[in-house]
Amino acid sequence: MNMQDRRVKRTQQLLAEALIALTLEKGYEEVTIRDISERADVGYATYFRHYPDKDALLTDVLEVVLDELIKLLQQPEPNADPALAGTILFHYVQQHSQVCQVLLQSRRSLGLLQRIIGLGMDNILSDNPAREGSLVPVEIAAHHLVTAAIALIQWWLDNRMPHPPERMGIIYRELIVRPTYLVAFQGIEPPPRLAQ
Repeated sequence: MNMQDRRVKRTQQLLAEALIALTLEKGYEEVTIRDISERADVGYATYFRHYPDKDALLTDVLEVVLDELIKLLQQPEPNADPALAGTILFHYVQQHSQVCQVLLQSRRSLGLLQRIIGLGMDNILSDNPAREGSLVPVEIAAHHLVTAAIALIQWWLDNRMPHPPERMGIIYRELIVRPTYLVAFQGIEPPPRLAQ
C-alpha cells in the first residue's frame, strides 16, 4: 500500500469515526457534513473528494460491518454449538458497539438490516430445508432466528452490555435457537448441544 492509499484510508477512517460519534451524540438526521469534517479535522472540500453526501459515508461504514458479520457467522462446522456462534457475534458487537448502535438506530441503515436478515435467513434455510410435519414453516423460523438475534443485540447495547459475550452466547442459544429448533425443525435433529 503506497503513501497515497494510506492517506485516503486514514481520511476515510477519520470521517467514519466522526460520523459514528456525532450520530450517537445527536442523531443521524441532525449531523451535517460540516459537523463531520470539523470533528474529523478534515477540510470540507476534502470530504467531497471521498463521498458525495452523508448517506454514502454511512453506507460505506455499514457495508464494512455487514461484510465482517457475514464472514464471522459462517460457521465452520454445521453441528457447532450455537452458543459459540452467539459468543463470536457478541464479541464482535462488543468490539464495534458504536457502529452497531448506529446500524440498529439509523433509519438510513434499514436497507442494510434487511440485507442482514435476508442473508441470515438464506444461511439458515440452506442448512435446514423444509421438512414435512414441521409445526412452523422454516421460512418463518429462519426469519425469527435472525430478527430475534438482532433484538437481543439491541437490548444488550441499550442496557450497556450488562453480561459478557459468553453469557450472551448461551442466552442466544437457550432463548432463541433451542426453542425454535424444537418447534420449527421437527424431524431434524437439533445440533448436539441443543439435544442436552
